[in-house]
Parts: sequence; structure tokens; C-alpha cells
Amino acid sequence: MTVAGVGCALTLQLSLNSNFVAEEMHVTGFQQGLLETFRETCGIVAFGALAILAGLAEPLIGALMLILFAAGLSAYAFVPDFFWLVLVSLVWSQGSHIWMPLPNSMALALAKPGREGYCLGKVHAFGAAGACAGLLIALILHIVKMHIRSLYLVAGAVLFMAAFTCIVIPWGIKTPGARIVFRKRYSLYYLLNFLEGWRKQIFIAFAGFLLVRMHGTPLITMLVLWLIIQGVNLFTSPLAGRLIDRFGERTILVFYYASLAVFFVGYAFISNKYLLYSIYIVDGLFFVFVMALTTYVNRIAPLNEHTATLSMGVAFNHIAAVIMPLCGGLAWKYLGYQWTFVIGAAAAAISVFVSLFVPAHLKKVKGNKYWETISSALPGNEPE
Repeated sequence: MTVAGVGCALTLQLSLNSNFVAEEMHVTGFQQGLLETFRETCGIVAFGALAILAGLAEPLIGALMLILFAAGLSAYAFVPDFFWLVLVSLVWSQGSHIWMPLPNSMALALAKPGREGYCLGKVHAFGAAGACAGLLIALILHIVKMHIRSLYLVAGAVLFMAAFTCIVIPWGIKTPGARIVFRKRYSLYYLLNFLEGWRKQIFIAFAGFLLVRMHGTPLITMLVLWLIIQGVNLFTSPLAGRLIDRFGERTILVFYYASLAVFFVGYAFISNKYLLYSIYIVDGLFFVFVMALTTYVNRIAPLNEHTATLSMGVAFNHIAAVIMPLCGGLAWKYLGYQWTFVIGAAAAAISVFVSLFVPAHLKKVKGNKYWETISSALPGNEPE
């Protein structure tokens, strides 16, 4: 229920955001990049916050962060100008980014050995189910002429309910061990997260903004596009998890990033908006393959380092997520919007190359206390 509630609210934010900033706040391409740069700095702060909070029950941390998330997102209903838009974005973004690694960490802690990908797929499916419900509500409310600002109050209310359901998750799930984990053998994971942060911002900051600003896509169409994405994800997320379990992270990541390079070139040079809608849907669906980065952590890190390692991944992800919107916004302003997506295509191509260094998929073997991976014997994964 918690994941479904967060999925509902977060998808509402993502689906409303492009129309809100472009039509309600009259934000330019450069300002959009600047807004995302400020907002994504919260991901770096989240890493330090999780280090400080290590040892506390993860459901308790999650509930508190969802309350912060709810307060900031609800405040969108009242922002008068760009300055206040940035300010309240920092509030909800900080809550969401500290929450970000917790669902995966809790899912891995509760998963049976060998079923980690499937368990993560089910978590994503519940998130997609909540997102579908939220989008259907938003469509109905938009049809009856509810103002876009009021829809953010709906999202905030859902998050407050999600915070209460988070409390009932077993409190035995904690963040044990070292508060900060930075190890040489995880360097490939850190690099992949950096590149994923770059990819993520192409979609979040600029793809939807492109559809609204350059192609005049109305809010109801954006809601329908997101409803399709989440509706399909509801059924395909567990399947994607099984594919990761079966074929391994390397195969999935190579396929994922090679596809993204094609999508980004499409954003840059295709002018037919209906074809762009199709690319946008498939691009959104492919986010499910990011689960491969989480299952990779499960292969290379012991249980007591999962959350800390995932948090470090979030930090690297958001270093790129801070840099990319600024670069993309500058490219949009001075070179044309096409160059924003060409830069993204280049990053996706680099990601394909880096993914080839992920060790081949190997099954886990049982150790004394924790499940250890055979991959620890592979070059670059030796214990320190």
C-alpha cells in the first residue's frame, strides 16, 4: 500500500509537471533545466542524511520522509512565482530522495534468495497500480474542470496516507553496519548510476517539456500517456524482474541503454507528435529495467551493506542529475532543443559500453550468515 501510494503521488507530479511549469508558471527551457538542477541536489544531500539516520528502522525513516514529500508537493497549489516554485520543489524533493533507496532495500530484506528480481518487480507493479489509480482520478477531476493546482493537493493527501501505512512495515528492517560505504569493488555500480542519472533527466526534465513546449500537448494527453505507461508497467514489471533473474544484469543493461540511444535521437529529430508520443511511452516503460542495478548490488554487496551501497548509488546518480539539467538547459537555450537530446544519446551510447563490464550472471551460493555471490571472485569484485 505504501509503494502504491507513493507511485500514485509521484506519477501525478511527473505527469502534471510539464504542463504546470510551461503553461501555469511560464518557465523557459533554461529555467526548466535550472529548476531540475536545484531539485536534484537533494539526492546528494539524501546520501548524507541516510548515513546519519543509519541504524534506525527503515519504515520509520520512510514515514517521516513521506510526510515531508507530502507537505512540499501540496504547496505547489500556492506557489506564485519561479522562486517559490524552486523553494517548495526542494522541500518535496528532499523527502522523496531520502525515501528513494528504502523500498528496494526493504524488498531485498524480505525477498527469498534467488527471487530478488521477482520481488522487486512486484514492488514496481504495486507502484504502477497506484500510479494508474492516481492518473484515473486526475483524468476525472480534470474533465470536471478541477484546476491543475488542486490536483497537487490530491497528490499530497495520498502521500500522507502512504506515510501511515509505511509505519506498519516490520521495524526489524534497519540499516546496520557502516553508515557510509564506498568501496573500490563497487566502482562499476557507481559509474552505472552516474550514467543512469544523466539518462533519467533527459526523460524527466526535458522529454515531457518538449511535448508541451514545442508540440503543444495538452494536460489531458499527458495524463493519458502516463496512464498507458503505468497501466502496462502494472503487468510487465514482474516479467522484467524475471528477465533480470534469468538473463542477468549485463544483458538487460546493454539492451536498455542501446534502446535509449535510439529514443533520444528520435526526440531530437522527429517532428511528428504522434510518433513522439509512442517514443515517450516506450521510454517511460523502459525505466523498469533500472531494477538491474539493484539486483547487481545484491550480487556484489553483503546484506549489511545493501542500503548504504544503494544510497551511494543514489548519490552518484544525482551528481549527474544535477549537472545534466543545467547542461541540457544551456544547450536548449543557445544551440536548440535538439542538442539536449543528442547529448543524451551520446551518454546512452557510453552506458552501453560500460554495461559490457558487468560480470556475467551467476547464481548465488549460501554462506554462513548472509547470501554471498560467486561474482565476488571475479576481477574487480574481490573483497577489500
